[in-house]
Amino acid sequence: MVKRDLGSDALILSTRKLGGGTSAAKTLFEVSAISGDKKPRDSARNEAPPWESFEAVKADLTSIKEMLSFPVDAGGPIRRILESPGAVDLYMKLVRGGISESNARVFLKMGGALDDGAQRDFDRVYEQVLAQILKVIHVADPFRPNGEQVVAAFVGPTGVGKTTTVAKLVAEIILKQKRSVGLISIDNYRIGAVDQLRTYAAILGVPCFAAFTEADLKVAFRRLCDRDVILIDTAGQSHYDLARMDELARLIRSQGSIKCHLLLSATTRESELEAATKSFNRLPCTSTIFTKTDETRTRGIIINQALRSDLPISYVTTGQKVPEDIVKATKMGVLSLVLESVHNPPALPARTEKVTLFPA
Repeated sequence: MVKRDLGSDALILSTRKLGGGTSAAKTLFEVSAISGDKKPRDSARNEAPPWESFEAVKADLTSIKEMLSFPVDAGGPIRRILESPGAVDLYMKLVRGGISESNARVFLKMGGALDDGAQRDFDRVYEQVLAQILKVIHVADPFRPNGEQVVAAFVGPTGVGKTTTVAKLVAEIILKQKRSVGLISIDNYRIGAVDQLRTYAAILGVPCFAAFTEADLKVAFRRLCDRDVILIDTAGQSHYDLARMDELARLIRSQGSIKCHLLLSATTRESELEAATKSFNRLPCTSTIFTKTDETRTRGIIINQALRSDLPISYVTTGQKVPEDIVKATKMGVLSLVLESVHNPPALPARTEKVTLFPA
């Protein structure tokens, strides 16, 4: 009956039995519903609110349903969150953005959102919670000029975009930092991997060598000794294939100057991200680079990863275009990236003069 009167997309909000006679045929029910039509109906009796209102009600109902699914212990953090509409709103935005439930509760607690009287000045509490998130974000600039040659190898699971990221960084270092670059590929597993890197190298005008053994690697280093930066592209590694992981570690450690940078996709499941991090600890990793942030709306896993790993974040890739879609990580930039993926995200601290996703 609701679908007949309000349309096939109608949403039932509540039902209530009103009673009636002794037979089921005489029992009365009150049904509250809202139309899902994007256009209001002509009839005033069946007129539905605008589509935006429907979406807002639907989002609120989803939030309430999610919150009620949590175990509520007397005096526990969930109970304190439920007592404050502002805390519920912020908590659900963080969780929807990909920050784990346990981490979101910790941030709210540390920011004072669960304190008595927090609701009276929740704008200040919002800022305090976001400040707590900023504290766990650590960033680094591994290619900052320091007068020494920089040698960086890019490692990570298969399919995270290592070769494309290397090409983006070559352009970044040459065009913005005005420094010379050399490329080495030690990817002897993926068909065409060396050819792909050589194509990028030819376009950018930089030398590129293939090295599949320790001897090859030493030769490539000698031929690139005059370069300010040497970037090494590696084969994608399954973090469950520990034999290949050890083989890569031996090759990289044969040249003591190589520092590794772990590439992780923002689209990876939380459990796989954790497993990959543990496996790649076998390598001398000094920073994390997050890729494919444009392919997910739950970028809060970057915050979860920052809490479980000591590695700072150096770069973030935001698309497939070479060389444009890569940005140097900043604390505020990472926080902005996480929050912009949430519908109607909480505002950033008012004391920030200007918030841009990442500075140019």
